[in-house]
Amino acid sequence: MAKFSLSSTSPYKWLALYFVLNLFLTLYNKVILMDFRYPWTLTAVHTFCSAIGATTLWLRGSFTPTKLSFQENVVMLAISVLYTINIAISNVSLNMVSVPFHQVVRAMTPIFTVMISILFLRTTYSKAKYLALLPVIFGVGFATFGEYDFTLLGFLLTVLGTGLAALKTVVTNRVQVGRLKLHPLDLLLRMSPIAFVQTVIYSYFTGELHEVRQFVTTNMHAGVYVALLFNGIVAFSLNVVSFTANKQAGPVTMTVAGNVKQVLSIVLAIFIFKLRINPTNAFGILLTLFGGAYYALVDAKENRKPLLPSFEKPKSLTEESMIDLIISENSSSSNLYENLTETRQYRMIQ
Repeated sequence: MAKFSLSSTSPYKWLALYFVLNLFLTLYNKVILMDFRYPWTLTAVHTFCSAIGATTLWLRGSFTPTKLSFQENVVMLAISVLYTINIAISNVSLNMVSVPFHQVVRAMTPIFTVMISILFLRTTYSKAKYLALLPVIFGVGFATFGEYDFTLLGFLLTVLGTGLAALKTVVTNRVQVGRLKLHPLDLLLRMSPIAFVQTVIYSYFTGELHEVRQFVTTNMHAGVYVALLFNGIVAFSLNVVSFTANKQAGPVTMTVAGNVKQVLSIVLAIFIFKLRINPTNAFGILLTLFGGAYYALVDAKENRKPLLPSFEKPKSLTEESMIDLIISENSSSSNLYENLTETRQYRMIQ
């Protein structure tokens, strides 16, 4: 069977698909949770379907998993724990603060992502991108403006959860474009089964699993089974699209997209669930949408800009070997760039 390639499509097409699936799943989850009030079990359905989907594609030869060492597998286990802890802290903090306050703090995720990228990955961003983040962040604050109620512990947990969400996005990007270069389906294959087990364990200790058993014996019917199955299939599709979009667009762009998606969810909820908003909320929605469009414009403009790459030489490379590489008879400017990239002898500094 032919390999399942996810890299040929434009990053913006993946982002568009991410928007559509994410919005649909968000609203779909809200509808299901009206009757099936078990968020951890619903998350377990998502991870279980993702595990089944990724395993099926692997067995059909759609992709080849990367061989990892013991230490690298330990790292993947740690990343899966990060995913579960991020969900847990988000849910716990939401019970200690008001929803508007929770959304405003979570809107700071792009800032946390930029800070992590700068401190640990030495990534640099243009002033235009920094400015483009502001309307997105403040727009979410206005869009979710309401009663800001919180405890000190709730505030600290919300900030911690926001930082973990940013770290998760950065780490997901690095394991796909860094040294490991995992295929998005490979990453999903490794993460989903572990996340499923962790989610079920958490559901057990919170008492939700016992409540689900009672629900199954009294209220479960074929319609609920079908709804949960389709919900899990959509979640699997979203995970594949999300990982791929993260790989191609980058972690900061993904967090900006998440903020815009959040506001678009409010817009759709106005029509679907008859949600009422005030002029401040409406202004925030427009500001966020403008910020998202402006950020996309800046990102596209910078990606089209013809930059001359500069290279930093690792300590193990001598001046003589560098000169030999440059004066090689087949080393045109384009071939030189490709050779340096493919052999990993130099690192491009943007």
